[in-house]
Amino acid sequence: MTSIGGAEMVDWNLAVATATRLVRPGPEISREEAREVVAELRRHAKAAEEHVRSFTRMIPDGADPEDTPVLIVDRAGWIRANVAGFRELLRPLLGKMQDRRGNGPGGAVLGAVGGKVTGVEVGMLLSFLASRVLGQYETFAPATRELPASADGGGRLLLVAPNIVHVERELDVDPHDFRLWVALHEETHRTQFTGVPWLRDHLQGEIQSFLEETDVDPVTVLERLREAAQSLAGGRPEGEDGEDGGRSLVELVQTPAQREILGRLTAVMSLLEGHADYVMDGVGPEVVSSVGEIREKFQQRRARGASRLDQALRKLLGLDAKLRQYRDGERFVRAVVDEVGMDGFNRVWTSPNTLPTKAEIAKPADWIARVHRKAES
Repeated sequence: MTSIGGAEMVDWNLAVATATRLVRPGPEISREEAREVVAELRRHAKAAEEHVRSFTRMIPDGADPEDTPVLIVDRAGWIRANVAGFRELLRPLLGKMQDRRGNGPGGAVLGAVGGKVTGVEVGMLLSFLASRVLGQYETFAPATRELPASADGGGRLLLVAPNIVHVERELDVDPHDFRLWVALHEETHRTQFTGVPWLRDHLQGEIQSFLEETDVDPVTVLERLREAAQSLAGGRPEGEDGEDGGRSLVELVQTPAQREILGRLTAVMSLLEGHADYVMDGVGPEVVSSVGEIREKFQQRRARGASRLDQALRKLLGLDAKLRQYRDGERFVRAVVDEVGMDGFNRVWTSPNTLPTKAEIAKPADWIARVHRKAES
């Protein structure tokens, strides 16, 4: 990371080492079975590509979008990929904080805390997430030999094999159907980014704008983190709803200007996640015979969460909001497709101006009125 005076704001290598050391071991599986899982996931990813493109009609016939690699990874591989992505996204913000570290009262605090402590904290959070993510379209990390990308610098599709095996066993569903079902969801994300060339730059620009608005005073950031930790640990009396009551860590550290940006980011992430769920269930009945059972059990798993610690970490990381994004986004996509058809829905990908707002996600008719009826008038 950006280094001034020989010190780093985040020790990324330590973050990787910490997360890799702390992450739970994957399910017990023989070497032969592991090879079979990897091979099957590769086959399903290829099959899912054809199914998703045919169903969504996002990529016109004859078009040849830039291909992106499919990587079947373990939990450590997912950790390394995401640290590389975070490192790239946070580079400007951490550079600003580093510049200010020696110029104000926060300099002494961060000097004492140091990049190694921050690296351990990042690693702890990643170790929690690494055992839960089934797949991901990672688009921000620079291409390397271990983390290849498309020729134009796009992303790569990650399928986390041990997590997929763990969940299929936990749900007691047909493993071959479940693997294809997961591949359909993640392939939809790959199709979104390869079929909409401006989407990656738009998202990155919004995230950078959010970070640029961050209050980079280290003391303020640490105070807000402490408030978040106290609220999760029960420091706020039960039933007391202050201004920050019930907020996630992301919401606690945002400025008024960031709220506007976060609203736009929430809307687009709801669209992307909801669209993937809609496509997964739309394609599913034709190619996944047990899709009804899988969807019912998976929704129950999403809803019930896990232990008290798991629920607290979900709140801290904003994962509860992500679950709402799946539900709200899927309802938006379904309502729009029911009203104007798949091609009418695909107008959403025309430009950033045709993306739904956060309010329109909740009221799809308003998006239809703005994008369709205005264009037809």
